[in-house]
Amino acid sequence: MMPPEQDRTGAVATPSRTVTNCNQECPVHVEPSSSSCNVLPSHEELLSDDQPLSSLKLPVLQMSLFRVTLRFEDVGYKIKLHGKKRNCCFLSYGPKQTRTILNGVTGMARPGELLAMLGPSGSGKTTLLSALAGRLLGKVNGTITFNGQPFSSSMKRRTGFVSQDDIMYPHLTVLETLTYTALLRLPKELTKEEKVQQVELVIAELGLMKCRNNVVGGPLLRGVSGGERKRVSIGQEMLVNPSLLLLDEPTSGLDSTMAQRIVATIRGLARGGRTVVTTIHQPSSRLYMLFDKVLVLSEGCPIYSGSASQAMEYFGCIGYTPGFNFVNPADFLLDLANGIKPDLKPDDQLEFHMRDRHEDQNTVKQNLTSAYKKHQYPALKAELHQNSMDHVPHGARSSSSTNGEFQWTTSWLDQFKVLLSRGLRERKHESYSGLKIFQVMSVAILSGLLWWRSDPSNIQDQVGLLFFFSIFWGFFPLFNAIFAFPLERPMLNKERSSGMYRLSSYYFARTAGDLPMELVLPTIFVTLSYWMGGLRPSIVTYALTLLIVLFNVLVAQGLGLALGAILMDAKQGTTLASVTMLVFLLAGGYYIQHIPKFMAWLKYISFSHYCYKLLVGVQYSHNKYYACGIGDRCRVLDFPAIEALGLDDKWWDVAALGIMLICYRALAYAALRFGQPH
Repeated sequence: MMPPEQDRTGAVATPSRTVTNCNQECPVHVEPSSSSCNVLPSHEELLSDDQPLSSLKLPVLQMSLFRVTLRFEDVGYKIKLHGKKRNCCFLSYGPKQTRTILNGVTGMARPGELLAMLGPSGSGKTTLLSALAGRLLGKVNGTITFNGQPFSSSMKRRTGFVSQDDIMYPHLTVLETLTYTALLRLPKELTKEEKVQQVELVIAELGLMKCRNNVVGGPLLRGVSGGERKRVSIGQEMLVNPSLLLLDEPTSGLDSTMAQRIVATIRGLARGGRTVVTTIHQPSSRLYMLFDKVLVLSEGCPIYSGSASQAMEYFGCIGYTPGFNFVNPADFLLDLANGIKPDLKPDDQLEFHMRDRHEDQNTVKQNLTSAYKKHQYPALKAELHQNSMDHVPHGARSSSSTNGEFQWTTSWLDQFKVLLSRGLRERKHESYSGLKIFQVMSVAILSGLLWWRSDPSNIQDQVGLLFFFSIFWGFFPLFNAIFAFPLERPMLNKERSSGMYRLSSYYFARTAGDLPMELVLPTIFVTLSYWMGGLRPSIVTYALTLLIVLFNVLVAQGLGLALGAILMDAKQGTTLASVTMLVFLLAGGYYIQHIPKFMAWLKYISFSHYCYKLLVGVQYSHNKYYACGIGDRCRVLDFPAIEALGLDDKWWDVAALGIMLICYRALAYAALRFGQPH
């Protein structure tokens, strides 16, 4: 057999196998058109948002494009499900059941090709795409190679993955979103100006010039259109000039015109020499014509893998022809994948659905799977194994086989700076919201008025104000921090899967970004309430009180971060935090001075208890007295509520809070490190 030819874009043209005997051999593979676009658009075309994007070719991005041939053979994946057994009273779990998601999927995609995976919902398209991207948890059977080598860290940097859901920060503009991505993902050899210039090129190439300064938006914030959001998602991956681009349902939720633009964009990227694989649910006939290859799945089993243009001929060869003169090939293939006979007339389809539906559908699916194994599978395997290292660029074998430690494109400090800047810009609307400021200010003024210039001799009232300080600034930062990681979980998983940054740089940037408002608001609160409440008129005492409250805020925030990171569910975290703070409230030492011995241990795990002790300790000295009766003066430390606290060894209280601060934040980091996929 003559070796296949390779065009200028890297698309490989292999002679197709034609039908020689319909009973013995059917068309199994044909290469897509090797047309390419080598002419860059003019400046006027780049500025036009209405240009046909199928002709676009992204620039080399100052990095040579590494061409990748993707091969996957007999890919299988199973998951275990808990079997449920219900008796008269309880729901119990029986033995685990195994469900097959993928079963013997085989195919190949070369540089310059657009491979589309078709199939009904639940057929395994997204699972297969995740397996090709190396993002699938659990054991994947079969073989997946990139230029003949397994998935490696170097291949991870050359792979772009666009998920079905456009996961982006809603309050950032299109330009800011792409700029922060470029600063994190482009190599450190490039200067900041070069990275920003790269962003401008991608914005122009993807037709985003008109909306570059518009916020991306989200469910609760109006932003750019759905098609523009999808192009921003694609642009985030195109910044690194990926050799392999994987897209999950890029046309989901878009109208036919916008879907046409997106798929045309993807095809244009493939024609630039990239290997592009996408899943798509129900494309129109116009979209289907843009595909080079299609892979049709039915309940995890392939029923066709090959040229998009020869799919109809293949199924006609095995006895399945459409019952209409004009039919969308994609609709025809999806009907077959669902087990629906294509020769039924519209009036007969209702009867088919009502009469032995499952039996007939299973028969059709079994016939299609058997035909695939008989006609296509042997030829596909032969093609995969024949000259498997052909068309691998010089140096690809040594580069792609590097399985050493993952090399980050930017330093830890640069990642921290970029993530901190992005976090502050994204959450400034939340941190400096008028509602949160009003909430704190109203409580501060209300507490100041309730304790307005309290009589120093009324120790019980002043001690109550100090306890209120410890409780309020335990509840408030704790409940704010619980939502931090659960709300950012999708973004964290997406960016960590792409290798954008270290978890430690994200963690420290995320916690540091919350400090300004976490420390500014309690400072204002304590300042107002302290002087309005008539506490000890001493600058030193006020300063120590403020420091203790801020220390308590950091500890409470650490506990909230830990609970959020462990549970990764805001509702569950809020419930657990409510119970925890209720325990800390009761064991804080204000409501109950003499806790039973078997429950006394609770106060030692309550940060509110230590904060309360320190606040009382700095407020009242050993030589402080108060009027306890007519003409009598008593030592403040002998006041029953204070005496029960035991104000000796203040440094032990400080040490206890310090240990809690470190342990809570370390626990939060460990939960993120070992509890989330990366």
